[in-house]
Amino acid sequence: MLAAVITAFGGPGVFALDEIAEPAPGPDTGIVDVTLAGVNYADVHRRRGEHEQPPLPAVLGADVVGRRRADGRRVAALLPAGGGYAQVAAPLRRHTVPVPDAVTDEQALAVLEQGLTAWHSLHTLGRVDGDDLVVVTAGAGGVGHLAVQLARWAGARVVALASSPSKRAAAVELGAHAAVDSRHPDLGSAVRQALGAAPTLVLDSVGGETFERLRAALAPFGRIVAYGGASDVSTTVAVDDLMTASTGVLGFRLQRVLDDEEIFASSAARLFHLAGRGVLRARIGGRYPLGAVGQAHADLEGRSTTGKLVIDVHRFG
Repeated sequence: MLAAVITAFGGPGVFALDEIAEPAPGPDTGIVDVTLAGVNYADVHRRRGEHEQPPLPAVLGADVVGRRRADGRRVAALLPAGGGYAQVAAPLRRHTVPVPDAVTDEQALAVLEQGLTAWHSLHTLGRVDGDDLVVVTAGAGGVGHLAVQLARWAGARVVALASSPSKRAAAVELGAHAAVDSRHPDLGSAVRQALGAAPTLVLDSVGGETFERLRAALAPFGRIVAYGGASDVSTTVAVDDLMTASTGVLGFRLQRVLDDEEIFASSAARLFHLAGRGVLRARIGGRYPLGAVGQAHADLEGRSTTGKLVIDVHRFG
């Protein structure tokens, strides 16, 4: 099979197309003939060798959609250890879910990984309800644009942050009541003005200065859920500051959902149901051939895209 392989850590240029052996099925894994693979910021970190370093040579890619070879059924799967940028993958059976007929391959791929992050950040940790005033950072990104829709569906008032007029327009089109320039020099005041009051819930994938400004802007008893750190700036929170402000900080990592088979299956089914009904509309920010995985990474890092980036593993250039 063909795969996009890295033999060293570094920039987007480290990917090379190569013919490698298909993965073998195991007692807990099945074989999926991949149609599309997803691009995620976690893949960028792995490619750089940050946080975790997969053994080299490596095939990255944490989510796929395709046909399960055992029965021909269309499925989507997550691959926490990678292996998605290839024509064949071997995900764990407990990380593989059927895709309903009403959901396209692209929608299934976009909704699964990013949708799980958006859902659990909003509902499981954020406890969102119709009285909340919600801020979503990177509101036109892969997770953010889904979180905007899910928060609006929950009845909350939603403000999206984005870095360009086109991204802000996209977030509003998908349901945000307003959009604010993420680079605004007085971000807290701009967010409060857009919401009409201080936010009660913030979903943050950026970290660093953005996290600090939004945490400071929270209403008393408000909370901020951190699920990413695109700024690459680590953040430390003092408990004394939280007590003084009477606010909360929570963190989300998708692996905790993958650790619980029942939670993973039920929340994936819920997201696919919403996508099938048209409540959740995943925006596809770009479709790339397998030979252009590096370009997809460069575009993602350059913040030039909106929505989910997908790799067509049967196109090569």
